[in-house]
Amino acid sequence: MEIPQKSAITQESKLHFLDYWRIIRIRKTIILSVFLLILLTAIAVTFYLPKAYAGIARMKVEKDTPDISLLGGAGLQQQYDPYWLLTEFEVIRSPKILESVIDSMKLNEDYARRYKSETPFTISDTFPLLSRDVEVNQYRNTSVLEVKAFHPAAQMAAQIANAIVHEYQEYRSELRNSRARRGLSALTNELAQLKIEVFNARAYVDKLGKELKVSDIIRDSASVQTLDATRMTHLEQLKTEAEASLAANQEMLSQMATKTNDALVDFLAASSATPELTSLIGKRNDGRQAISILLSDHGENHPSVKRIIDGVRTVESQIKDQITAIIEARKTLVAKDRATAEKISTSLVEAIDKSASENARIGPYITAKRDLESKEVLFRALTGKKWQEQLDSQISKSSSVEVIAEAKPAKRAVKPNTALNIALGTLVGLLVGVGLAFFIEYLDTSVKTIDDVEQALQAPVLGVIPQNVGTLLNEGADSPHAEAYRVLRTNVLFSRKDPNLRTMTVVSGGAGEGKSTTIFNLATIFAQQGSRVLVVDSDLRRPSLHKVLNVSNTIGLTNYLLNQNKLEEVVQTTKLASLDFLPSGKLPSSSMGILNSVRMKEFIQEVKSRYDFVFFDSPPIMGVSDASVLASEVDMAILVVQYRKYPQQMTLRAKQMVEKVGGRLLGVVLNNINISQDSYYYYYSGYYYDYYSKNDDSKPSNEKKGGAGKGADPSKPVLDLKQKY
Repeated sequence: MEIPQKSAITQESKLHFLDYWRIIRIRKTIILSVFLLILLTAIAVTFYLPKAYAGIARMKVEKDTPDISLLGGAGLQQQYDPYWLLTEFEVIRSPKILESVIDSMKLNEDYARRYKSETPFTISDTFPLLSRDVEVNQYRNTSVLEVKAFHPAAQMAAQIANAIVHEYQEYRSELRNSRARRGLSALTNELAQLKIEVFNARAYVDKLGKELKVSDIIRDSASVQTLDATRMTHLEQLKTEAEASLAANQEMLSQMATKTNDALVDFLAASSATPELTSLIGKRNDGRQAISILLSDHGENHPSVKRIIDGVRTVESQIKDQITAIIEARKTLVAKDRATAEKISTSLVEAIDKSASENARIGPYITAKRDLESKEVLFRALTGKKWQEQLDSQISKSSSVEVIAEAKPAKRAVKPNTALNIALGTLVGLLVGVGLAFFIEYLDTSVKTIDDVEQALQAPVLGVIPQNVGTLLNEGADSPHAEAYRVLRTNVLFSRKDPNLRTMTVVSGGAGEGKSTTIFNLATIFAQQGSRVLVVDSDLRRPSLHKVLNVSNTIGLTNYLLNQNKLEEVVQTTKLASLDFLPSGKLPSSSMGILNSVRMKEFIQEVKSRYDFVFFDSPPIMGVSDASVLASEVDMAILVVQYRKYPQQMTLRAKQMVEKVGGRLLGVVLNNINISQDSYYYYYSGYYYDYYSKNDDSKPSNEKKGGAGKGADPSKPVLDLKQKY
């Protein structure tokens, strides 16, 4: 089941591609016209534009760094900045650089001559023009910048590019020096002010030390922390240790209180065992084991058993005494730890009170000393920075902008780019041409494919008729067009459900869709297959079949319906014995509704009894009512749709009119298909067309061309027609 599904998907994709190719082939005239128009325009504009030469100069651009590293290597540390080079692009094209170049090279006079200005250009007038003629790019992902200047003169273009890179080099050097001078000046001023503040702060600290009688130890210490603060820290540490020991001993006593007998013995043996307790526990366990062994052989009253039992009891009494001693010792530790913690807490409270009193007394001194220390730290940092900047300014620096390639006069112009413009013209022409073709195809709502017919009309396609079809009566049975009508005849015969359905008309939505040719050639095919056929030209408004056969239209259907002539007098024969023809005759203005008469219905029944098939030509169904009347009176109707002529809505309306009057619509015939242009229809008619065309090479030239069609010269009759009766 998987293989057919994949095949169906592949076929659907292929048909979808062929639909696009079909549109391109059909609209190739529009595509070629638009393509040539755009291409020729691009070529003309290219050769019309003035030539321009390019001067290209390259320079290596880096951030400012000293030649040697300063203390700590800070002078060589650079952080990556993705926007730095982009910023330098704009600096090079800024007025700061370009206006200096304009002034030094007198470019305002050059641009005034180029643009033929009667008034001289100012620097402000020239700047936007020069900025437009200058490009700055990064050269192949490096720190090398490429400055490109355009000018009608090659020598001038090179001079402008060189002037720009040298001006930028001088700008960067001056920018670096001015930045260093401003930095040193600011540092010097700040240090002078800070030095005065440090001096005043030190004098104030000394004054407070004397007034508050601060000890020499605090004055000379690097930190402003007092001795009381150090002692309080030590007391807090001792208090924490005493409280931790007290908590541990209390926890041990609590666990001892919850255990009894052997459980208490095992707990103490694991946590607080003494050598004596461990020895006694071992003796007890050995005695119990011996008692267990003796009891298996002797009774409880045996002397040996009693002796060992008495020994075990003595050991257990000793163990109890040891446990009592351990518990009392732990209680003593708890009392000692509690006393120690209380004593330390008392000392800590006293120290805190003393420290608070001392801090309140020397607090202003401590605050002043801390402020002095902050100012001294800042002063030392700024002094080091000033020393570093002075040293940095004295160390020689290599230029951060290095010109690595001077611009030279170019030998060929770079603007306009002829090859690129022609290539773009070709590409744009094709894109616009194809896009316009598809847009026109989108706006075209006419019938284009069999799918359009079947989806819009919900009716089957009975036949596909190619272009340039003449009358098969003249072309003969071997005509390359005959097979299309044979297919149509076969589909008609299979589409009718009742063999008694033998009268047929062909309708269309508009004029000129090929009804008359289709009905006559279909009748000819029926006659060539042995059926007795009558063709009735019932288009009373604009009859045309008599012109196809080159016969007179003096008398015909109207004469019979008006009881002026008998049927035998109006029916004519053709050179095909089984094919008869009934012209329309002249229609009086007073008999417009003659097709909707009882006489017409009787006529249809009469000819139906005499012929195997009767075919009625009709006017456009959207123009007059005659076609609707015929569709309701005959057995079958076929809708002819000319390829790419009328909107689908008009064709749908024609189909609905046939169904509204009760006509039996068998299907649709697509007419006037260009097989050579539209490959979509090749498999419907192209094979037979090619096949018969090749076979026609052996026939005489007069047989290939066939007979007269619509609009043939009446003075040159081809068919020898005469009345049947």
